[in-house]
Amino acid sequence: MLRMPKRKEYIRDGRAPIPVKETTSEIMRSIKDRNTKPELILRKALWSSGIKGYRLHWKKAPGRPDIAFPGKKVAVFVNGCFWHRCPHCNPPMPKSNTDFWITKFERNKERDQRKVEQLREVGWKSLTIWECQVKSNCIEHVEKIKKSLNELKV
Repeated sequence: MLRMPKRKEYIRDGRAPIPVKETTSEIMRSIKDRNTKPELILRKALWSSGIKGYRLHWKKAPGRPDIAFPGKKVAVFVNGCFWHRCPHCNPPMPKSNTDFWITKFERNKERDQRKVEQLREVGWKSLTIWECQVKSNCIEHVEKIKKSLNELKV
């Protein structure tokens, strides 16, 4: 006898609209907040160029940067172009639930700015590297990080 798979019931907390297609829900669920592909590519490039001694998602630094160099007080954020609204590649706006997404993206950008300010207030330097920049020229950004680390040598 052939059984039909049971339809999954999702518990919604009201933070996001219910997607029209179930595949949309599956895609959104699979998106990670750390150890993303651009982060992994950048970290591998840092490691192979001899830059070590960083902390990942370090809780003691304001804003919990993706890569933190506590001794040098340098924080690196690797931002996804879609979620953080990259100024370089200008990703498209979702076509459905536009009002929700506009608000969501504005809050994301405000939070990003707040994190950078908090770091600056406690004497940290922060770098934001965009997903498209990692994909197009990762080595250039590794050099920027290296330069930031060397500038702070006493």
